Amino acid sequence: MNARTEPAEAETRAITRPPLVRELLLVAGLFLVYKFGRQLATGHTGEAFRNAHRVWDLERAVHLPGEGDVQNLLLHGDSFVHIANTYYATIHFPATAAFLVWLYLRRPAHYVWARRVLAAVTGAALVVHLVFPLAPPRMLAATGLVDTARIYGPSVYGPPQTDHLSNQFAAMPSLHFGWALMVAIGLIVATRSRLRWLWLLHPLLTLTVIVGTANHYWLDAIVAAAMLGIALAVIRPPRPSAPTAGRPRESQETPAPVEENVLVGAGR
Repeated sequence: MNARTEPAEAETRAITRPPLVRELLLVAGLFLVYKFGRQLATGHTGEAFRNAHRVWDLERAVHLPGEGDVQNLLLHGDSFVHIANTYYATIHFPATAAFLVWLYLRRPAHYVWARRVLAAVTGAALVVHLVFPLAPPRMLAATGLVDTARIYGPSVYGPPQTDHLSNQFAAMPSLHFGWALMVAIGLIVATRSRLRWLWLLHPLLTLTVIVGTANHYWLDAIVAAAMLGIALAVIRPPRPSAPTAGRPRESQETPAPVEENVLVGAGR
């Protein structure tokens, strides 16, 4: 143990960790509000398809890469496309939940920051879903893309006419990508390992999956990244606390006596 930093770090964690029950209720409440809000956006089928044509035409006008190029890579083998569909269906919520749980337990100050950012981005995304319903590329015949989940499985969506659990016309922005990017950024900011930049593989893989499975356009991810950037500019991460602030210089250079360590530990 490094006596200069770790006791103060542990003390800061103990002080700043929010009450667990309150956080569980808050996160559950935000999730229910989001799910209910998505249901309010259902029923705008005609507008969703008109917006889809606008997004598709805009992407071609600004010469964005074709989503079909990514899908063709996945369709080289059934295994690739099945893995991509499974990733889309199973990683989104568990990865974000694991990220928040780890921050809560190990970096509580960063947890509060990350939770606020995710709440802000998700709330803003809900507003966009309400005012700009958008059919995903798998539903738009002009794209020439196939619904890989429906053909190869597994699929998290049923037919749009009978699927009452999700709003399939909420493609923009892509919270799959926005949350994955925040997970990577949050872990990079909260950790100090030289390998922490490898967390960027998570949003990169997520981007490949959501585009290749025809669940999102490139613009869905671009808008999500822009919204996350705005949230990060407004909600700043916690500053590293000074490990020895307010202590005499001698205590910075010599470990604390054994008796003092025992008393400090007993008082937590």
